[in-house]
Amino acid sequence: MRLVMIGSGYVGLVSGACFADFGHEVVCVDKDAAKVAMLRAGRIPIYEPMLDQLVAHNVAAGRLSFTTDLAESVRAADVVFIGVGTPARRGDGHADLSYVHGAAREIARNLADFTVVVTKSTVPVGTGDEVERIIRETNPAADVVVASNPEFLREGAAIEDFKRPDRIVIGTEDARARAVLEEVYRPLFLNRSPILFTRRRTSELIKYAANAFLAMKITFINEIADLCEQVGADVQEVARGIGLDNRIGPKFLHAGPGYGGSCFPKDTLALMKTAQDHGAPLRLVEATVAVNDARKRAMARKVIHAADGDLRGKTVAVLGLTFKPNTDDIRDTPALPIVQALQDAGAEIRVYDPQGMEAAEPLLPDVTFARSAYDAAEGASALVIVTEWDAFRALDLARLRAVMVRAVLVDLRNIYQPDEVERAGFAYASVGRSAPHLAEPMLEAAE
Repeated sequence: MRLVMIGSGYVGLVSGACFADFGHEVVCVDKDAAKVAMLRAGRIPIYEPMLDQLVAHNVAAGRLSFTTDLAESVRAADVVFIGVGTPARRGDGHADLSYVHGAAREIARNLADFTVVVTKSTVPVGTGDEVERIIRETNPAADVVVASNPEFLREGAAIEDFKRPDRIVIGTEDARARAVLEEVYRPLFLNRSPILFTRRRTSELIKYAANAFLAMKITFINEIADLCEQVGADVQEVARGIGLDNRIGPKFLHAGPGYGGSCFPKDTLALMKTAQDHGAPLRLVEATVAVNDARKRAMARKVIHAADGDLRGKTVAVLGLTFKPNTDDIRDTPALPIVQALQDAGAEIRVYDPQGMEAAEPLLPDVTFARSAYDAAEGASALVIVTEWDAFRALDLARLRAVMVRAVLVDLRNIYQPDEVERAGFAYASVGRSAPHLAEPMLEAAE
């Protein structure tokens, strides 16, 4: 089928490349001429494992192309996906739908034969109704159906998530649109991926509800971690103990510095605002947002405490700037407020991240960007692990100790065992593990 993806950012580029790999003819449209030129030259503007190879393969096969010409692309399309950004709107936290509405107007002016227009961007309930209104107002003669098809891609694992999804959600009650989208996703029907057809508004809410629930799960285990530190328990064993209950499950129960990224912060905020506007406030989501915001600077206080309460004139090495590993995304990353709070406490900061330093450099003008973890640790009085990159999981502790002024390791992702670090001569602080480390519980043998 002939598919058009409006927007060549994270959602549009990954989705477009994967659809092309299914055998569809895909055109990714973007207003940014520099980005389109970069993609045509084989350079990928975002970091996502294996995406460069997937794009190159499908461009070479003639199934994937990039353009700034929306009009020509839409006229030839069977399906047009809207995959533009929906950032939090300044001032009130609602999702900024200006890009979605703008795309709808441009699409409407260029529709020819029957076309299914699909919102793949994360949008509040009722956005599909407004997109349909805009299209019909702009082009009353258009033969079009507007559907919803939210994405559920994890940065760092997006290609696997697209090709082997937990579920595909499609919001439409139109038989023609359903038949078209069944054909679009036919390869995943063959893989027996669960596909849920529902009403458009329900589909829109499913995405927000899923992200809010996962954000609450992260925030819950972070608060349990704080309690563990006060009562002498181990949050990792608590998480394991509750995660073995299949009603709860083990995922998103990893204590740390709080959630960040392109989805959870803006989506929880947008859902909270939507609920308030409709007179149905979501108190759990409101608490989740508040607790997560406060947690980031609380992690800086943990670092200050580990350094005997005084960082003035001292150097702190920070490992990890992205909100999670295997991405270059620093949007709402916990690392930025942590660095800023440490600077407020008088510390000099040296940072290293395998992928995130280019994006972070304009936002952190007063820090030193290092060439490696060991370079960052040079002359430091404390080393802080903020992002759990694989490159940080097996650091040479003896080498670190040799270049640091004081051997203090603050592990905000709990990727090291306390006894291992302490044997290497470090003072060690982690999250939710104030008690002496215990052996793994006997239940592990049952896995």
